[in-house]
Amino acid sequence: MSTAAAEPESRQAAPVGAPRLALRLLLYLALQALVVVGCLGLAALPTPEPPPRWQLTEAWLEPPGAAVSLPHHHSARFTMADPPRYGLAFDRPAGLPEEPWSVLLPRFTNGVAVAVNGVEILDSRRNPAANRPDRSSPEIAVIPSSLLREGRNELTVRLFVWGPLTGFLDRIHVGPDAMLRPAHDQRVLLFVTLPIVLAAWQSILAVILGMMWLMRRHEPEYGALAASMALGVAQTFISAPSGQSLYAGLNAVLIASAPLESAFAVVFLVLFLGLRLPRAAALLFLPGLIITVTGLLGGPGPVRILYLLLGPFTVMFCLVLAAVLIALVFLRRRDTITLVLGSAVTVVLFFWAFDILSILDVASDRRIFFSRISYSAMVIAVGIGLTWRFARALNQVDSFAGSMVTLVREAEDKLRASLARDEERARAIALSSERSRLMRDLHDGLGGQLVSIVALSERQQAAPIGEAARAALKDLRLVIDAMDDIGGDLMLALGAWRERIAAQLRAHSIALAWRVLTPQGLPVHRELRPGHVIQILRLLDEAVTNAVKHAGAGTITVEIETVAATDGDRGRISVRDDGRGFDAEAGSAAPPLAGRGLANMRQRAERCGGQLAIVSGPEGTRVTLDLPSRFADLDAPRV
Repeated sequence: MSTAAAEPESRQAAPVGAPRLALRLLLYLALQALVVVGCLGLAALPTPEPPPRWQLTEAWLEPPGAAVSLPHHHSARFTMADPPRYGLAFDRPAGLPEEPWSVLLPRFTNGVAVAVNGVEILDSRRNPAANRPDRSSPEIAVIPSSLLREGRNELTVRLFVWGPLTGFLDRIHVGPDAMLRPAHDQRVLLFVTLPIVLAAWQSILAVILGMMWLMRRHEPEYGALAASMALGVAQTFISAPSGQSLYAGLNAVLIASAPLESAFAVVFLVLFLGLRLPRAAALLFLPGLIITVTGLLGGPGPVRILYLLLGPFTVMFCLVLAAVLIALVFLRRRDTITLVLGSAVTVVLFFWAFDILSILDVASDRRIFFSRISYSAMVIAVGIGLTWRFARALNQVDSFAGSMVTLVREAEDKLRASLARDEERARAIALSSERSRLMRDLHDGLGGQLVSIVALSERQQAAPIGEAARAALKDLRLVIDAMDDIGGDLMLALGAWRERIAAQLRAHSIALAWRVLTPQGLPVHRELRPGHVIQILRLLDEAVTNAVKHAGAGTITVEIETVAATDGDRGRISVRDDGRGFDAEAGSAAPPLAGRGLANMRQRAERCGGQLAIVSGPEGTRVTLDLPSRFADLDAPRV
């Protein structure tokens, strides 16, 4: 709900013509007039009263002993030292059934002490909640039966006033408790319980808004409204001290905090409506701050005087300013929330003016104040506005989530299509690479053999042709075997190679000894490819062919095992013969064919990432191939 964000509620509407603008203004003013009429009807409703039979309206004031009529407005603002005494008389007819009688005081300012026939039965100063000048708290006291006399009885009321308003005493009722108690309970419900319930609701809302502001510091309207409502709650629950106490000044400041409360409310409305808060808005807090400093330094007395000078006018100015701002915003946007807020401000403004006129003895002679109760209309309107905005934000989130789901699905479809294309491209590249490798293998092996066969056939040499054809067939089988899917298990390829080599050696009367030194043979390599297999098999073929052609061996031994290494298990394949050896070092006088064969073997071992070791001596030759722990990609560039 940031004011900087371009929300639908806070966006500027399209310019409208003057006639339409005037029509909107008339409609808005007409609605506010209806609200005022409704408020007049509410203010005109009679308050709960006992039957007129038990009402006392005539009294005499001591001093100076003059007759007065109730309700009576006393001109003094402080009577704690010498409170005025109102004398009244009432009759208790003879022959009435024995039932308790009570004295009901519907309204007074600020405190009273009631005595019947010279004995005090009530002192409202013992009840701090009844001493607030802005409340309409009633008081009722049961008259002890021992004090009542048949016939004439005397009633004395002392009126204690400590400001800021002048003293006031409403009509007094004396009669059977059963006749007076219902009116008292109804007044308590209306003027005591209802404000407390509204203040409790307001306090909950203040806590929620305060937490929202702490979590969303970039939206200060939450903090302003929380501060305004917190001050309103303090005004409701703080009791006015009837005398000097340690916290009298602080209590007086909190009770007189309406100017600060109104200033925070105006700041909230400005930010909530999406308007820009000017720097001059800080001046709205100046009267409230002056009252606060005065109360903390000077105590309750100066606060009461200063509040009469600054408080009502500050609150009235804030209410009028809020009403004007809301009206201007409604003319531009014409949304429901602005209309509800405007109506609520009109309600509070009406009853505030009504209370001011009541204090000035213009509107009513009862001094019943409705401003604090009417403030609940503003709280309700704010609650509606916040709930409306919260619900709309949830709808926007749902809409955004729905659009995001659609976008995510579209992105997933595109990603699947892209992955399918990438997989197809990878398969094509792998197939092309495998074709190239296969063509290389056929060209290097079978191609050379076929060229030899062609050359021999042209020379008409039958014996070499057969040998070359067998070599070509052997190479073709080798390529075919290397293409089988062995699942990374080189032992499967070595099994097929064993059968071919055994047949080859039997033709030369050479025995084959096959030994697997470890139970698992060779480790399984999932990255093993046909290119690796054909290089390993050709290397082993070369080792066996060299032994057959040059060593004159009687037995060739193949040993297979797995050895442990620092980078993982490695496979090891050894080919050993018992023939005559040769010098395997570089630059030695080894047979030419053997020298070329050894170079080819080393190249094949390097291509696979393995290590080749050749040891030859009088006892024979041993070729050992240590396989890598992980086979590298044959098509990767080599450094």
